[in-house]
Amino acid sequence: MNSNLFRIASSVYATLVAASLTACAGAGTATGGPAAGVPGGGAGSGASPSPAPGASASAGPSASPSAGASAHPSPSASASASPSASPSPGTVDLTCDNAPYPSAQWTQCEATNYAMTGEATSEQANATFQQRWSAQGTANTNEWLARAQADPSWLSPTSGNSAQTPLCATWGSQCAGDPFRYADFTGPDGSAFYSGQAVVTPVVFYDDGCARLSGRVWAPANSASGNRLPNVVIQNGSIQAPETLYWWAAQMLVREGYVVMTFDPRGQGRSDEQTPSGQAGSNLNVVVFWTGLVNAIDFFRSTPSTPYPWNATCAGTYPTVVTNYNPYWDRIDRNRLGIAGHSAGAVGVSVVQGYGGAGAAPWPGKIDATNPVKVAVAWDGLRAPAGGNVGGIGSNPTTGATVPSYVARVPAMGNSSEYGLTPMAFTSPPPPELHKVGYGAWVAAGVPVYELTIRGSSHYEWSLLANFPTTSWCPNPSIGVCENGWGNPMAQHYTLAWFDRWLKQPGEAGYADADARLLDDNGAQGRVKMSFRFHSARNYPDRGGALHHCENIRAGCTPP
Repeated sequence: MNSNLFRIASSVYATLVAASLTACAGAGTATGGPAAGVPGGGAGSGASPSPAPGASASAGPSASPSAGASAHPSPSASASASPSASPSPGTVDLTCDNAPYPSAQWTQCEATNYAMTGEATSEQANATFQQRWSAQGTANTNEWLARAQADPSWLSPTSGNSAQTPLCATWGSQCAGDPFRYADFTGPDGSAFYSGQAVVTPVVFYDDGCARLSGRVWAPANSASGNRLPNVVIQNGSIQAPETLYWWAAQMLVREGYVVMTFDPRGQGRSDEQTPSGQAGSNLNVVVFWTGLVNAIDFFRSTPSTPYPWNATCAGTYPTVVTNYNPYWDRIDRNRLGIAGHSAGAVGVSVVQGYGGAGAAPWPGKIDATNPVKVAVAWDGLRAPAGGNVGGIGSNPTTGATVPSYVARVPAMGNSSEYGLTPMAFTSPPPPELHKVGYGAWVAAGVPVYELTIRGSSHYEWSLLANFPTTSWCPNPSIGVCENGWGNPMAQHYTLAWFDRWLKQPGEAGYADADARLLDDNGAQGRVKMSFRFHSARNYPDRGGALHHCENIRAGCTPP
């Protein structure tokens, strides 16, 4: 996809936004609800206070994420079949894999599979979900207004900021993400998480163009100074994709013993729309997804003795109080950094992991002399150094931008969607190897890699936008938590297992069984959820050194 086509897709994406907003208008606007429901608060972000660092935890970091599998019809069944027709773990119906084209069977398989992209919008019509989502969106908008009143420079003309820019500036409406993951909501992912399992501190820092970036650093509540924990920086996708949409990943990782950073890149969410000189962000200037990620890594690795350097460079640009170093700098293991990103953020992850390799551009960061990244996860999707198809979003969207020279340098996992940004049913079989371009580059370089495509999925499996076409992610909101579902639990399962495989140490939760989870092909999150249109594959060594190479996991793999 060249840059013009990517902008066309973005325009269609904006149309989806407008349509979904219209669909939600009937839900009304809440007049009550949580007063300041953003985790970790503070004056700089307008967020609600988090527990003090070191607060005791009611559940330690080894608590498991909610990632169960929901029932779905076999793709070969009628589109109106009962969900109870789902194959049980250990069995996979390959009827649709082998359906001849053209045939009525192929068409029926496609119709049933494509119908999965409408599950989320159907289940979110639930009154409980609508009320909670509306209340949280209102609370978030009020919080944004309070920040602007406390520091009017957030609406300075040089920032480009307004209630409409960046697109998700207020975190209202869809931009709230999963509305049950806020500190002021009483539930397992709400107050119970923030009061017992995590400490979350909001941060503001300048990027290399002196745009202010808003983010959060998350740590296990039972961690303390002197702990040396694995750590991950998470980067958003572009356009309507604020950090709130990825708190599912932050919460999951914190529960499993990681220190995590989430942030809004330039042109996204509550960060500045542009630099003071007018340089844009988001997909209008996709370079921010690698330059800004390097800035975020520098901030995450800053300390009192080595403060974040761009704050000094940009001092005086705005009166906003900025954060000079990672508030949990003393809890991270500096040798165990992972990065994850979605969409344009996944392209950024692909680039940033590869700085400093043989033949690549040198590491451009200011804190470390060499690239500190040890493992990467790219959610739709992993980009090959030579370019080409990127997961479910198509040919790479960086055309027109100067992409630094990079290589496949560290173990990487790609997740891909079947139906991409603007879901449409297939009318003929797509190339089954299409999503393995990045995978092939890693295999050729001899670097461990894993690539999977989620069956029935859209681009929004990883960014939890209400009323956007995707598979189930909140099937029973009446219980006060969005758990189970289809695509997102699968993303959780493999994301965590991949980070655990490369970042956990002996004795830490998740170390011993990381390989077993990655190789659990017949489990609830395994090949039964993998696409029958696009091949999922792996080529990596387990902890014992055995190479697990399989070019079509859904069809079955031969043990090493």
